[in-house]
Amino acid sequence: MFKSGFTFDNSYARDLPGFYVPWQPQPAPAPRLLFLNAALAEELGLDLASLDAGQLADLFAGNALPDGAEPIAQAYAGHQFGGFSPQLGDGRALLIGEVLDRHGARRDIAFKGSGPTPFARRGDGKAALGPMLREVLIGEAMHALGIPTTRALAVAGTGEAVARGAPLPGAVLTRVAASHLRVGTFQFFAARGDHDRVRQLADYAIARHYPDLASGTALYLDFLRAVVRRQAELVACWMGVGFIHGVMNTDNMSIPGETIDYGPCAFMEAYDPGTVFSSIDEYGRYAYANQPAIAQWNLARLAETLVPLLAEDGGEAVALATGAVDGFVADYQACWLATMRAKLGLAAVGNSTEDEAAADVALAADWLALLQAARADFTLAWRHLADAAGAGGVAAGGTALAALLPDQSALAAWLARWRARCAAEEGGDAPAAAWAARAARMRRANPRIIPRNHRVEEALAAASDRGDLAPFEALLAALRRPYDERPEDARYAEPAAAGFTASYQTFCGT
Repeated sequence: MFKSGFTFDNSYARDLPGFYVPWQPQPAPAPRLLFLNAALAEELGLDLASLDAGQLADLFAGNALPDGAEPIAQAYAGHQFGGFSPQLGDGRALLIGEVLDRHGARRDIAFKGSGPTPFARRGDGKAALGPMLREVLIGEAMHALGIPTTRALAVAGTGEAVARGAPLPGAVLTRVAASHLRVGTFQFFAARGDHDRVRQLADYAIARHYPDLASGTALYLDFLRAVVRRQAELVACWMGVGFIHGVMNTDNMSIPGETIDYGPCAFMEAYDPGTVFSSIDEYGRYAYANQPAIAQWNLARLAETLVPLLAEDGGEAVALATGAVDGFVADYQACWLATMRAKLGLAAVGNSTEDEAAADVALAADWLALLQAARADFTLAWRHLADAAGAGGVAAGGTALAALLPDQSALAAWLARWRARCAAEEGGDAPAAAWAARAARMRRANPRIIPRNHRVEEALAAASDRGDLAPFEALLAALRRPYDERPEDARYAEPAAAGFTASYQTFCGT
């Protein structure tokens, strides 16, 4: 270990003995730092200025751990594509420790790809460069879009090849998370009938992520309800930008409500609720439109682990758990409507009547139906709608919008409804300045730039095949400013060719 800018306070290792296995990263033969998230390092309060390039490479490849690090492999279970695995765990990941960031928030620092652990399940515990850089791109894009997410602090090349069909350059990712607590963490102990440890884990999760619940009389029920709400908010955010997680197993559902594990994920281009990109999702379990229902299903699995904590009477406990999980539907619908209202440029309505809410739901649903019928690009359609607002909500919707939605009569009819709904907020016909303000709000809710699959693959191929990081760095810079109209980013706003999208698949990267 050596002196570094990390100041650790490792509560998981300290407070939860028996929930992990102490372990060490496997040394990398020729480490090289390829990416460092300077802004995130600053946010975490890390002082890395005294370290030279070689020391930074050793640090983020796991060759030289910082003072205070206590590397551990966490134990968890999980339902994977509906089938339960009683032991998964951190097979190629290590929690190095926790730091308190500049805002006093506790953050995990973890390696991914630093070698096998006792949970490796016959895997080599390594990671290829491409998937690790992919996690950087998607995580930073999600952060810039305002969506709760884990983030990448660094990527270090290891100087050795990993076998993934063909030899690929190896790498270690350093991931930052509010924590790595998962639904599967609770399932690990519940499956063994260890209700005392489930309670201990719940107490830890409440203290760390839901401290406002500490004085509640129905503590564990309130905890379950709080996790349900956060997941509803998270999935509504995903749906608003066309994000498809691709592997919503219970071991990939974060208790603090962050997006975690950017393996076979992707952003939808042509709007189709049945879109699936993951090569391993053969039956579309985790298709775009299924994500809310899958989130609720996963939450039911969490509720099952907490049943013994909810009430002494088993029947009452099951009823309480069921009610909490059933509450996901209303929570999600409210979050989805708030997301759609923002994207449509409608004012937030905190006390709208049921009829007003239903009318807005219908307006949003009918807009999506137009996109689906035309297989219109999801991101561009919303952005062009903002342009239509800037033009005073013109009936034609602008040339760009009309080109995406060729059924002009259907488009005109919908735009008339939308204009009337907007005008109702103004108490009548709105002046040009009001439409311009609405357009500006819409552009802050509807990104111009997302991680389009062809651009991501282009950048990863350059880095992996040729050692050229320039395309990765240029794409990352654009993704960090998703709402801006910068001419130099125009190529990143363009959809892929139809042929590319039709055959595109994503892979776990394991």
